[in-house]
Amino acid sequence: MPPLVSVIILNWNGLDHLPECLGSLAGQSFRDFEIILVDNGSTDGSIDYVNINFPWVKTICLQENKGFAAGNNFGLEHAVGTYIVTLNNDTKADSNWLKELIETAENMPDVGMIASRICSYHNTDVIDSIGMAICLDGMSRGRFRNKSWSQLTSKGVAEILIPSACAALYRRAMIDEIGFFDEDFFAYAEDTDLGLRGRLSGWKAVAAPEAVVYHKYSQSSGSFSPFKLYLVERNHYWVAIKNFPVTMLLWIPWFTLVRYFEQIRVVLINHGSGNEFSLADSRRKVLWALIKGIFDSAAGIPKMFKKRRNFMKKRRLPWKEFSALIQTHRLSFRELLDTND
Repeated sequence: MPPLVSVIILNWNGLDHLPECLGSLAGQSFRDFEIILVDNGSTDGSIDYVNINFPWVKTICLQENKGFAAGNNFGLEHAVGTYIVTLNNDTKADSNWLKELIETAENMPDVGMIASRICSYHNTDVIDSIGMAICLDGMSRGRFRNKSWSQLTSKGVAEILIPSACAALYRRAMIDEIGFFDEDFFAYAEDTDLGLRGRLSGWKAVAAPEAVVYHKYSQSSGSFSPFKLYLVERNHYWVAIKNFPVTMLLWIPWFTLVRYFEQIRVVLINHGSGNEFSLADSRRKVLWALIKGIFDSAAGIPKMFKKRRNFMKKRRLPWKEFSALIQTHRLSFRELLDTND
């Protein structure tokens, strides 16, 4: 019989991370799974290492870096599981991680997406995310980012808006219905887009906080690299265009201005992402990346509206309920940018 779960790991020059990541999967208490490692044109010997040391891992090689979205989509073509699990290569999974995800999925058939509790690799009590929250301009960030797990009062399975694809389970039936990641995004916010499409099509999302993964945050791209900022700035507008109700879209210019004022504030007080900006190698490159992201997002509007029209034929959730979801899981711009809190 085919395995119940397919774990897709995208790798790009991640040789330093693979021993611990794959080793933690080898030690899972749940065993009915396959691992598909998609290599995005690595030049560091990653594939040779995996083939020699983890021969039971299915390796698939791309000739160049196609990005997070296309790489995972390519892995999906080779996956046979009823459940598709995405996992970053710069992670270490708790031995019961898959067990907790699968038990939750099997007990909740109307749930299409399940988030892990993702904690800091370097301080395992510090939360990276337990699902995602969203701003009213389409920006998203992990729930409870930098909070202490030991101090949270509610720790059971609970509804969320969407999971982070760093370590998430997606029901294959949902993917077959709505598709997987949008390859135009390349990387960043593609999981926000997928999650919102899942919610709009009527699937639920929950967090399974006992499914724990430890993450070396932004090891692949850098936490404040110009390329990452460009992709985030461009892609969050596309998330909104593809998924928000028209009434919310009309407010995007205003909320964008509010976010920019908040960004200026944190830069002036050297706090949160403002402190990261002050430490960036080239502020000019960072600013140019933001400007380029805005212009390129605008250039992509016609294409995104076409995708929106095609997808909305599958929408089952009334706009009123979707808007209520967004408000319930709303993230303020201060919470988005004050990353020290």
